[in-house]
Amino acid sequence: MQNITMTRPDDWHLHLRDGAALKAVLPHTVRQFSRAIIMPNLKPPVRSLADASAYRNRIIAAIPAGKQFEPLMTLYLTDNTSPEDIVAAKASQFIKAVKYYPAGATTNSEFGVTDIRKCDRVFEVMQQVDMPLLLHGEVTDRDVDVFDREKVFIEKYLIPLKLRFPKLRVVLEHITTADAVEFILSANNIAATITPQHLLFNRNMLFMNGMCPHYYCLPVLKRERHRQAILQAATSGDPKFFLGTDSAPHARDSKESSCGCAGCYSALHAMELYAEAFESTDALDKLEAFASFHGPDFYRLPRNTERITMTKSTWRVPDELPFTEFGLVPLWAGHEMTWRMVYESSSELLSAQSI
Repeated sequence: MQNITMTRPDDWHLHLRDGAALKAVLPHTVRQFSRAIIMPNLKPPVRSLADASAYRNRIIAAIPAGKQFEPLMTLYLTDNTSPEDIVAAKASQFIKAVKYYPAGATTNSEFGVTDIRKCDRVFEVMQQVDMPLLLHGEVTDRDVDVFDREKVFIEKYLIPLKLRFPKLRVVLEHITTADAVEFILSANNIAATITPQHLLFNRNMLFMNGMCPHYYCLPVLKRERHRQAILQAATSGDPKFFLGTDSAPHARDSKESSCGCAGCYSALHAMELYAEAFESTDALDKLEAFASFHGPDFYRLPRNTERITMTKSTWRVPDELPFTEFGLVPLWAGHEMTWRMVYESSSELLSAQSI
């Protein structure tokens, strides 16, 4: 197969940051995706309808001229989120989900939930108004091994949550384990997003030729058997699994530090990365459904009608991208990719080549 033409995809898990960082990274997403679920973990977080509206306006203002892109907003769940906040969010029509972070689990999660049962009143209303709950599915207990945090979260919190609220629609974000795949397949009203890094790499990538901070993300990369399990899930054609990059821009100095930030930047070349992963298991015929159909179907939104094309073409992922004063290292920097997007206009092509 030398070319892939498919329905324009959406990214169902994206970090855009704000200010100058937002303006630097948004064009990469807009070139490939029609819509994206925008993560709310800013400082301060997006906790209210007013916060979400203001952030949405800033994103829209940063969309490159002549391009179409729809930011799908989320609220950051806290111990103090009220049922009234959910009703207002649902009525807005532009807030599509509520995001749960365990306090201290990942970047800018210090405002997150300290005890998930404190949010039962909110979950009840979310179930009533059909507002999806997006979960960063890890425990933060110090006595739980970092590679077991997802598995323990499912056993300790997610299974009881689904028993209490069986009609609540849930997305378990960026799954990383065979345990998560097994649970998703066994439960109702639950789906999962899968990142390119968890499809392509196992935890050995963190330690190739020394410590490799640009492969450090949360949840961390896992053993090869877990990578194989989620690769099989993504390429199975099962509608419970769909694309969510979790692309997270951090300046080089923040990653290459004594306490490096968690997150991989994949927005530059997300679809090419997914194509590499799907081709590795001879499943390119399943990529369109995973990237373009399963997500909107779960969120009960119309599928896109525009098309994109990727072609067999070797190119090298840049070592660094322009970003603040320190630069941004993309996922798999320096690697030769075998798929590349075909851009619709000469200006897009020139922009892509300059990167």
